[in-house]
Amino acid sequence: MPVVLSLNIAQKTIPVGYAKKGATAIDKRPVDGPLEVSPPGPKGTAGSGVQGDQIGDWNHHGGDYQAVYGYAREDLDFWQAELGVGLHNGQFGENLTTQGIDHTHALVGERWRVGTALLEVSAPRVPCRTFAGFLGQSGWVKRFTQEARPGAYFRVVEAGLIAPGDEITVVHRPGHDVTVEMFFRAVTTDADLLPRLLEAGDSVPPDVIELVHRRRVVELDS
Repeated sequence: MPVVLSLNIAQKTIPVGYAKKGATAIDKRPVDGPLEVSPPGPKGTAGSGVQGDQIGDWNHHGGDYQAVYGYAREDLDFWQAELGVGLHNGQFGENLTTQGIDHTHALVGERWRVGTALLEVSAPRVPCRTFAGFLGQSGWVKRFTQEARPGAYFRVVEAGLIAPGDEITVVHRPGHDVTVEMFFRAVTTDADLLPRLLEAGDSVPPDVIELVHRRRVVELDS
């Protein structure tokens, strides 16, 4: 049975040189919980959807479509072996470290019952300078992008409580084939995939839908 191995938060931002805004809350650490998850509000006006968690840069992170970030322990173990360093739960800035469920091939719009909350897969995590600086790995953004194990962002469909040990149940799978991996490749290495993201409807963040439409206009004008 898929489960939440740990629930991770950062309670305060820490000024650092590698963060775009001079501060970050990427250093998430496991807590006992349970904690409430809820829709935080539109991107740019709100941070994390997890109680007690903070985000350093609201312009690029957080908001309703990035309310909760999940990463599989299996993928952390992969990177642990690749990098030759220990990676604790929360090391990638994830709120939920899970076991027994695949984030990479989850469908955008797929709904997971986690604790008493209902989460919907909304987007992949795109690596940034803060992530690279925090890990201290040379060429990390390129390496993470090439491997395409981005983890999944979720929006909160039903607010509720989540705690370590909670079971994860997939309660809905949409009828398209837009996976987290496809989404990730579309916005990083293969822009030709961008129109495919529209198949996932309003499960896709509005700023990404806008990006797709802008690209179409450019193509028509060229």
